[in-house]
Amino acid sequence: MEGGFAGNTVQPNSFDKSKVLDVKPLRSLHPVFPGETNGPPFASAPPNGSFPSGFSPFFPFGGPQGSPSTPVLNHNPFNSTAVPIRSFRAELPGSNGENVRSSNKRKLAGSSSVKKKVKRGNESELELAALTNFKPGISAAEKDDGNRELVENVLMRFDALRRKLSQMEDAKEPHSEVFKRANLKSGNIMFTKGVRTNGKKRIGVVPGVEIGDTFFFRMELILVGVHSQSMAGIDFMPMKGSDIVGERVAVSIVSSGGYEDDAEDPDVLVYTGQGGNASADKEASDQKLVRGNLALERSLHRGNEVRVIRGFKDVTNQSSKVYVYDGVFKVQESWIEKGKSGCNTFKYKLVRMPGQTGAFATWKSIQKWRADPSSRDGLILPDLTSGAESTPVSLVNEVDDEKGPSYFTYISTVKYPKSFKLVQASVGCNCSDACKPGNSNCSCNQTNGGDFPYIANSILVCRKPMIYECGSSCPCFRNCKNRVSQTGFKVRFEVFKTIDRGWGLRSWDPIRAGTFLCEYAGEVIEKVKEGQDGEERENNNYVFHTNRIYESFKWNHETESAGEGSSNTSEDFDIPSPLLISSKNSGNVARFMNHSCSPNVFWQPITYEQNNEAFVHIVFFAKKHIPPLTELTYDYGTPPHTDEKESNGDHGKKKCLCGSPNCRGYYY
Repeated sequence: MEGGFAGNTVQPNSFDKSKVLDVKPLRSLHPVFPGETNGPPFASAPPNGSFPSGFSPFFPFGGPQGSPSTPVLNHNPFNSTAVPIRSFRAELPGSNGENVRSSNKRKLAGSSSVKKKVKRGNESELELAALTNFKPGISAAEKDDGNRELVENVLMRFDALRRKLSQMEDAKEPHSEVFKRANLKSGNIMFTKGVRTNGKKRIGVVPGVEIGDTFFFRMELILVGVHSQSMAGIDFMPMKGSDIVGERVAVSIVSSGGYEDDAEDPDVLVYTGQGGNASADKEASDQKLVRGNLALERSLHRGNEVRVIRGFKDVTNQSSKVYVYDGVFKVQESWIEKGKSGCNTFKYKLVRMPGQTGAFATWKSIQKWRADPSSRDGLILPDLTSGAESTPVSLVNEVDDEKGPSYFTYISTVKYPKSFKLVQASVGCNCSDACKPGNSNCSCNQTNGGDFPYIANSILVCRKPMIYECGSSCPCFRNCKNRVSQTGFKVRFEVFKTIDRGWGLRSWDPIRAGTFLCEYAGEVIEKVKEGQDGEERENNNYVFHTNRIYESFKWNHETESAGEGSSNTSEDFDIPSPLLISSKNSGNVARFMNHSCSPNVFWQPITYEQNNEAFVHIVFFAKKHIPPLTELTYDYGTPPHTDEKESNGDHGKKKCLCGSPNCRGYYY
């Protein structure tokens, strides 16, 4: 052996792990980029088992693809003639030095020139209509190289379609598999019509994707080019111009608990290679130096960056995972050790590239706070609500010595004057247990246009002029899914001191798009006089007015994509009279939400009957996926002006410090 690789031959039952585990992370590595590649946009193994009924396999989950021409080799790196793991100077078996899959039957995508075909035979009329009418709105260049706006656009369109398909499936066949099936169907439509970005595989940073970005489906990772494997944890790409024919290097890995990874250090990940796990039809076995394992080994010697995605259990749905992009790492070490099954596994030590903020460190801190809220740095109060909410809200200041916001009375809902009457009470439903999607006899369903407004995890499907929830006269259970806004928030909020915008609101939890956050609680001012909005805003920083002019945005699904023709669900709100709510003296956590010109939260009017009267409630939902400890913001809007002189002046304007690329520079 030569140079730094001498003495590193690994024997099956003789190795010293301490030589690897005691190595400190390198902090001064410089990226070494290999040559560009024109390889396939994705290389993916299809998922295990058959697809749910209702749609056909599609790239990159299966379907007609080319087959690699690399010969299959029967090499076992754990035999008596052990291969030196840390050196490719040792000759690998086979004419081209490339180990490829043997016992694993999953196929890789072939050349990018192979056309992706989607079988139409088993698709429903709904899906055919969707594939025909879906409008991508993304250029060929944007499919290969994205940006932040495009990444967010693709993710929002995917989730809007997924929510709608979940609603439609739930109405026909309510069960737990609906959630997963709608995800795959949405991906089918998006891929078929080319609604994706960063489709060209690359090493290192993906344009438009930021450290800490949160994903709730592997499909989302694929659509924006972070990780193109639907099931496998290691993604790789061929190296153009390599001396080794068919050489592949790793470009990304997903560490989500499926293997025995050591993931306690935010800057170091000891990753277990793929393969060898026991399943229903086979026993555990030694891992082999092929496919993703071999690609990681090559990345060790090439020194290329590898993207790391961490997987966590979803606190709102323990059967689901949340995926977090944690930045780029480099493979520093590799070795073999016995796993819990007694079989040999490959281990790869990845070290974070310097100069990056670590998302994983935030997640680890939050886990510590959950176990012991008093361990939170800067904690002033463990529960700002004093028990008024079922979920506590921490008050934190890590900026200065201020001990809290000005005094106010905490209330959890809006208070109307006794003489105020805004909405006629609707007739309650006659459901005996809980309102169910697709129940045509439920009057609350019919009031909502025949659609159940929420899907699993209390996620809002679409913005509507008004949403009608079940009220006190409805005989359905208190935990009926059509009472989302009445059961209190489930998100673990934190009121915190910002650097330059007073107090703000954020969450310890990752938040899905469409998640109910909270109501805007306060005291309704009975009569809204002309100019009163401006006066209130000038003298009161805690006020909400429904009659303001808000920046329009598209959040609902594209109706054509769900097979609904051209009929569009209106996103314009329908409130009978202007509503002014002051939370200066009495309010809840919503009073701490700051303005942003690019908000991640929107408001929706909801009404329900209580004591034979129905009033409007202003309720906030997540506009997009929101990572933990990200400030929650909404658009404050601009007041409607009737006086031309006032509309052209700066009356009531305040300097905006939201920091958004689209910042207007001011707000009211």
